[in-house]
Amino acid sequence: MLKQAMASILTPEETEQMYGAFDQIGNRIILRIPDSLLPRRKEIGEVLLEKVGTARSIFYQSSPVEGDYRIRRLELLAGEDSTETEYREHGCRFKVDIEKAFFSPRLSTERLRIADLVNDGDVVVNMFGGVGMFSIVAAKKKKCHVYSIDINPYAVDLCSQNVALNKLQGTVESIEGDASEVIEKRLAEVGDRVLMLLPERSDEFLPSAVKSLKRHGILHYYCHVHSERKGDAPSVAREHFLSVMEGRAEVLGAKNVRPIGPRFYQAVVDARLS
Repeated sequence: MLKQAMASILTPEETEQMYGAFDQIGNRIILRIPDSLLPRRKEIGEVLLEKVGTARSIFYQSSPVEGDYRIRRLELLAGEDSTETEYREHGCRFKVDIEKAFFSPRLSTERLRIADLVNDGDVVVNMFGGVGMFSIVAAKKKKCHVYSIDINPYAVDLCSQNVALNKLQGTVESIEGDASEVIEKRLAEVGDRVLMLLPERSDEFLPSAVKSLKRHGILHYYCHVHSERKGDAPSVAREHFLSVMEGRAEVLGAKNVRPIGPRFYQAVVDARLS
């Protein structure tokens, strides 16, 4: 759709350089634009705002997601100068600030998969909970209790607001702090399952994840892997996970979550502690 929208202002060669998709979160759109077309970014933003009737703002992502808070810099290209919006998914409402807290609409299918795996009565430790997406979708579907941890105070505050916005079967407790420290102080051996939604640093936090689980608890380990073939990525993730766990877990399954670059994938390994 993005390339089609730009056909009226860009040459075929320029259109081919554009990325094929964008992220729409509520009524805000986030674009990545190749360096060669940055001088025309305002014009690109204005055309896209006109083409997408549900959008109120178009932003250019001017930095990668980075830092402990996992945030990115955004530049307004067209529309309202506000990064706050409301997003709806799986029967839930979420207040989101796309600049102050990490959020990805591309994990919608994975959020539902995890919610379906959670059982009534489960205690879930979500180590990098953000604004509460995984936590709230799970508690919407199941009578579980979720500890939703994040080091970003803006994300923690938004998670608390989002809990109040939704009618849940279960409960969600939003906790500010470093996940390892929170687990060490108050959440050791409480979890029936733990979510590790920080794939670039999962190995670093793996000891804390294990510490948070009950005996035979289930771990959802997310990682980034390189694979020449998409179909091989889950096997690569599985082998890496087994090497770092050193035989302390039984793999229940592994799957691709999404592509993140040429021959790079985000994958998840579901495993039970031995």
